[in-house]
Amino acid sequence: MTTKQAALSHLKVLDLSRVLAGPWCTQMLADLGADVIKVERPGAGDDTRHWGPPFLKDADDNDTTEATYFTACNRNKRAITLDMAQPEGQALILKMAARSDVLVENFKVGGLKQYGLDYESLKAVNPRLIYCSVTGFGQNGPYAERAGYDLMIQAMSGMMSITGHADGEPGGGPTRMGVALIDVLTGIYACSAILAAIEVRHRTGEGQHIDMALMDVGMAVLANQAAGFLNTGKVPQRQGNTHPSLAPYQTFETLDGSMLLAVGNDGQFARFCEAAGHPEWAKDGRFASNTLRVKHRDVLIPTLQAVTRSRSTAQWIALLEDKAVPCGPINDIGQAFADAQVQARGLRVDQAVTSSQPVAGAMASIATVASPLRLTATPPVLHRPPPALGEHTDEVLAELGLDALQVAGLRQRGVV
Repeated sequence: MTTKQAALSHLKVLDLSRVLAGPWCTQMLADLGADVIKVERPGAGDDTRHWGPPFLKDADDNDTTEATYFTACNRNKRAITLDMAQPEGQALILKMAARSDVLVENFKVGGLKQYGLDYESLKAVNPRLIYCSVTGFGQNGPYAERAGYDLMIQAMSGMMSITGHADGEPGGGPTRMGVALIDVLTGIYACSAILAAIEVRHRTGEGQHIDMALMDVGMAVLANQAAGFLNTGKVPQRQGNTHPSLAPYQTFETLDGSMLLAVGNDGQFARFCEAAGHPEWAKDGRFASNTLRVKHRDVLIPTLQAVTRSRSTAQWIALLEDKAVPCGPINDIGQAFADAQVQARGLRVDQAVTSSQPVAGAMASIATVASPLRLTATPPVLHRPPPALGEHTDEVLAELGLDALQVAGLRQRGVV
């Protein structure tokens, strides 16, 4: 993350989204240099500002009123408060949309039409506008009117049915992922769609409407599991940390805990066997190929497990790391951020908090995770930390041509 001019520094993005999927998309655009203006409800703001604990800490290690959740997906944005239910608020959004390249919203289907802020209305004032709608189920279909949340989609898409241990095992049953991953992936897909639409606009001069649905993304990211079902008719089942198509590809107990062994081909398996002191396993008629190893998994895994318990996790990693056999520890998040590779890549970012952020109080900085996008010529930038509610309202309205007296009037009437 640098202060250089970035890839999308020429773009203006109007962010009417909240919670995670939409804000994740707009944070990606902001990290790439776009000027993103986040619009929030006066006095309340994005729901995730209040989704705590955990909360941000002040200089004395006391909780503030700002949830850490909000900081995960709102870095590099300018934040204003605006009541779009009021005609004056609608007029201001219309004015901003006329100057924007991209608009991202995650209201229910048709939710913005009552305010005259739907795609067709805004297209009339800005034909170049790329308008991205993020909903649970998309703009059409029998569920289009339903609200959609990540956990619902994890359940409905089948994702939970393949996550967790089998019913007959301890702790068995459908399990949600530890992160709202479908929200995050929807944000990433939305960002990709927006960049594609920008490329199309270079050729046609026109924007377009993008219809992103969590359900669509939830089904798409079933990946190999969906492909297996669609082409065989066999419904995949939960199998804990094992892999339906690879073996050995799972967790193994060690002398002092556990490790992850991820063998993806026969060469890796042969090198593991040699390092483990059992080269004969790679030539065994039951284990000589991946398909055979999967078929004879019930024999293979206990055989390997008896050996993996003979060394510590660190000893196994040291033994295998120069032999191109994927192997690693099972870290908690604290251990992951302490990892030498994570630190070398600079994946923790600490951004100074300005005095204009009243919620942050006496905090010196806010920590976030660096963008994983590493462009050599136009790297991601760090403009500003996650904003306080309404932090840039006066600044943005001044850019629209409003003077201090007009802004004060809007504030008095509860518009901002």
